[in-house]
Amino acid sequence: MEEFLQRAKSKLNRSKRLEKVHVVIGPKSCDLDSLISTFTYAYFLDKVSPPGVLCLPVLNIPRTEFNYFTETRFILEELNISESFHIFRDEINLHQLNDEGKLSITLVGSHVLASEDKTLESAVVKVINPVEQSDANVEFRESFSSLVLKEILQEAPDLITEQLAHRLRGSILFKWMTMESEKISEKQEEILSILEEKFPNLPPREDIISVLQETQFNAQGLSIEQTMLKDLKELSDGEIKVAISSVSMNLEMSRIELFPKSTWLVNREAFQTRKSVSRCKAGITNVQY
Repeated sequence: MEEFLQRAKSKLNRSKRLEKVHVVIGPKSCDLDSLISTFTYAYFLDKVSPPGVLCLPVLNIPRTEFNYFTETRFILEELNISESFHIFRDEINLHQLNDEGKLSITLVGSHVLASEDKTLESAVVKVINPVEQSDANVEFRESFSSLVLKEILQEAPDLITEQLAHRLRGSILFKWMTMESEKISEKQEEILSILEEKFPNLPPREDIISVLQETQFNAQGLSIEQTMLKDLKELSDGEIKVAISSVSMNLEMSRIELFPKSTWLVNREAFQTRKSVSRCKAGITNVQY
């Protein structure tokens, strides 16, 4: 995987004129599941696509915003995936490639492009996004990683190495953790069992879950503005966009450490820059106690 990421980034930097480019891109949330899925599916496409097609995993955020995603960065560092190998949205001109008829896009985690990329819809050739289902009256969404893994197991099972299995398994477990479900769904359990039978030396699930829990809410080193931007959500009626963010902390911490009275209002321009909007209504800073 590391060799593929390094080679893809190098080709993008060296090539003044690209021929055919197949971009795999995830949502702006840049969570662990979508990121690992984006890397893995681009790696898979690189192995099965005809010669002359450059397959690139693209993170759907500017490089400067990657600092906000502490849990993702930590886990990637643990897996020895260098941040220097990543390709960010502001480092490739997708609109130019599309205008030249060279672009194909696979979307991971969303059926639609961001508003600023609507003109790229004609280039979308595949969408990897689970359908909401019901299991014992609890709604869950199958992880993107499990969908990607199923396709690779069907089309090119030899591409699944122990290292890749470790990453995909961690991503699936992390998705389950974020859903706050008491048990893993049957579909997810089935795909996890396939990996664990194929690679019996994988670390115990309990160890992986423990590490993920320690990093999930780790915001060490982030300013309050960065913390809010990391969890930024957007509502829009087509004309006006409202930015909403939340910060989880105890009451005493909010009073003493993060929210002195002089900093209760966060710079609105930061939200406008993040979402690239021309009109932005002020939202509410929500401190969850």
